[in-house]
Amino acid sequence: MIPFRSTRGAEPVPLSRALEDGIAKDGGLYVPAQFPQHLPSAFPEASGEGALAAVAEHLLAPFFAGDVLSPDLAGITSRAFDFPVPLVEVPGAPGKLSILELFHGPTAAFKDFGARFLATCMGALAAHRGASDGRKLTILVATSGDTGGAVAAAFHGVPWAEVVVLYPKGLVSPRQEQQLTCWDGNVRAFSVRGTFDDCQRMVKAAFADPELSGAFALSSANSINVGRLLPQAAYYAKASLEVQRAHGAKASFVVPSGNLGNVVACLWARRMGLPIDRVVLAHNENRTVPDFLHTGQFEARPSVATLASAMDVGNPSNLERLRVLYPDIEELRAAVRAVSVSDEAIRARIRQDHARYRTIHCPHTAVGAEAYANLAPAEQASGPWVLVSTAHPAKFHEIVEPLVGEPVPVPSALARLLALPQRKTEIAPELGALRAAMRAGP
Repeated sequence: MIPFRSTRGAEPVPLSRALEDGIAKDGGLYVPAQFPQHLPSAFPEASGEGALAAVAEHLLAPFFAGDVLSPDLAGITSRAFDFPVPLVEVPGAPGKLSILELFHGPTAAFKDFGARFLATCMGALAAHRGASDGRKLTILVATSGDTGGAVAAAFHGVPWAEVVVLYPKGLVSPRQEQQLTCWDGNVRAFSVRGTFDDCQRMVKAAFADPELSGAFALSSANSINVGRLLPQAAYYAKASLEVQRAHGAKASFVVPSGNLGNVVACLWARRMGLPIDRVVLAHNENRTVPDFLHTGQFEARPSVATLASAMDVGNPSNLERLRVLYPDIEELRAAVRAVSVSDEAIRARIRQDHARYRTIHCPHTAVGAEAYANLAPAEQASGPWVLVSTAHPAKFHEIVEPLVGEPVPVPSALARLLALPQRKTEIAPELGALRAAMRAGP
């Protein structure tokens, strides 16, 4: 068994405990106490139907070994990953560039992978506890746009959990807000008069609040929960294996980055022996991480509203995991690079790539595409690159359609959610307001 330890030093716990706790008792984030080493040649085939589930099962087996969830792993991966994750080459692009499309799940964003995996794991744990336990989890999640919708979809209707979603009022796209607020039953959405960082701060404070932790069995489905990052490591494993088998070389990734969960998952996959070379973090105008890598001094700052709203994070939680993985700043600089992209550049990149390649990016993917376009030509040509596409452009039609001059088709799963009525409660950006709203009930 590989246990999970807190970034702040609390005693290690087994996987199932880390999943249900969400955050460690000392306020730290769970990370693997050690990383298993995998041989790329030992993985099952990385392409075709069911490939992601098979790769994920092989990758994650050492973490599940000895845990109560171990017998459920194959079923968890097959149920959670029942939608495609295509790696699409971009003909005519400089270098060998492919786009990893992570938007084919039920809410058209990469957050579906982690949310469905975590919900399936927690469902298996509820089954192990049995009906006599009587405990119902309260899944508390802060979202800058896509996480909340994915978590709501994954947990909606389950009898053993309630979901509370906090999002910043006016700082998500209209279709993102619809996906956050279209649920009934066991899902409640709170529109917070503040920023994503306020929402994230309120969630962390709730876990430390004796009144709320006494009244509710709290757990998290943010990327602070290790159950969100493990399945994301699986799609990096799958993509890197596909690239290696197609090109005979390691894949380098450009990752649109906000709260840093997605890039930590990529780096975990690389640490476990997957054929991953360079990793570039593509940020919007929220420059906290690029500036930290440049100066070596971390300074949290208020988030700035941008076109790539799901990445509007000024104090990323997963930087704590990143700094545990690479404690020395020079080691971290050698492991990753980070760049910042303006709204003007996002607009220009959406226009240009549509004109050149007939590709339509969401604003977040466009941040990554711009970062790739600004690599030196020699670096673009030095090996295969993968641009991580995090959301379907239809979620941001009000931004994208005027730039490309044509309608963006809406996936059927998204269209179904857009037709539902909204249900939301507006609250102040304070723990007391959250406490009162949660106690008031539906």
